Amino acid sequence: MSFEAVIGLEIHAQLKTQSKIFCADSTVFEAGDNENTSPVSVGMPGTLPVLNERVVEQAIKAGLALNCHIRPKSVFARKNYFYPDLPKGYQISQYDQPICEHGSVEFKLNGKVHQIKIERAHLEEDAGKSSHFGDYTLLNYNRAGIPLLEIVSGPDLRSAAEAAEYARTVRQILRYLDVCDGNLEEGSLRCDCNVSVRPRGQEKLGTKVEIKNINSFRFIEKAIEYEVERQIEATERGQRIIQETRLWDPDKNKTFSMRTKEDAQDYRYFPDPDLLPVIVTAQSLEKMRQEIPELPLVRARRFVSQLGLSENDADVMVSEKDVADYFEKTGALCGNYKAAANWIMTDLLRELNDGKLSIRQSKVTPENLGALIQMIDSGKISGKIAKTIFADMWSTGDTADKIVKAKGLVQISDISVIEKMIDEILTGNASQVAEYRAGKTKLLGFFIGAAMKASKGQANPDVVNQILLKKLQGGS
Repeated sequence: MSFEAVIGLEIHAQLKTQSKIFCADSTVFEAGDNENTSPVSVGMPGTLPVLNERVVEQAIKAGLALNCHIRPKSVFARKNYFYPDLPKGYQISQYDQPICEHGSVEFKLNGKVHQIKIERAHLEEDAGKSSHFGDYTLLNYNRAGIPLLEIVSGPDLRSAAEAAEYARTVRQILRYLDVCDGNLEEGSLRCDCNVSVRPRGQEKLGTKVEIKNINSFRFIEKAIEYEVERQIEATERGQRIIQETRLWDPDKNKTFSMRTKEDAQDYRYFPDPDLLPVIVTAQSLEKMRQEIPELPLVRARRFVSQLGLSENDADVMVSEKDVADYFEKTGALCGNYKAAANWIMTDLLRELNDGKLSIRQSKVTPENLGALIQMIDSGKISGKIAKTIFADMWSTGDTADKIVKAKGLVQISDISVIEKMIDEILTGNASQVAEYRAGKTKLLGFFIGAAMKASKGQANPDVVNQILLKKLQGGS
């Protein structure tokens, strides 16, 4: 029997605030164990939550960028369950009245555009962290109360590759908005994968299994692939798939059961009596809508249609907002967007990746890179010399003009100078000249190399090529 996978993702994005969602505790990741705590975040009796306004603003911006409807009135609820790292015995979340709902996300995979529904995006607080050591457990409540936006997709994904690319796209959008840093290693973005299988062509959904807390796009893909295969094999053996929560073990490349999955009624949701409803006015909504930047997919399309980039180059340029901003500024300064993209992709990003640096930390500014490209386009320096200059710019932070003047690297374009140099090369390699004229035209590369070596790379290669062809073909 042929089966298809039905996949939905729940992405938990930590919002980029200095304090927690319901108290003033710091959100700094590097803090010592239980340093970022207070009576509120550890659930002491008699404490009351106070909503962080910045959290609401960031959630609304994210919802707008995800094409969601923003509810004029949303409500916080208590989600009751008992676990050591949940200090109050319940989590403050949103249930039937989330702040964002009915959205969609577009992404490209293998040249095809996919559109995935967003069912809801709701605010909630994070739990603490339990570290298990045999017969005892240590609790760190630094994360308790961290503001999360849980983005719940529809069951629209059909492959592990689609799921991973959808998650990358959501992360990219949130980073463009600067509402989440998307740091997977620190748990700022985590993903739960809901996976089921059904016979191909069947409308009814199969039994859903949740794979909990995955913090790597590669692991999302591997975990879903394993789980789909596990469920298909079990179904073909006549076994019943049970609704449960499973964890991914990256060392063993398999999922394993954690607990039977709860349903909504098990959590006994009810409106939190300590928090008022969140009211969003039309005026504040419009103000936040105006603050949404041009998003990656739209920006990439503009780079193709208006700036002449290929689709692949445009996708690289919009991978991060800072990279896209750097590219646009460089291209505008030098007037050559294609060259700007090439230099960023082949030279700048290589150096940044090697040094584990962000583009904001680059010693080569858009102004300096733009000036370097202008020097090439004007014929002042060759592309080969430019590579040497760029290396110096990267290590020193100096301008291209300063380096050219200090090292005397101006390109030689004077025809009489180049002609004299080529005459000497041809005279000193008479046998190769004869072979070329006898039909061994591949020797042109030998002569070009000799000319560039003699000029220490400073001869204009176009002029060298023209003069060589003329003289080798019998001209004077």
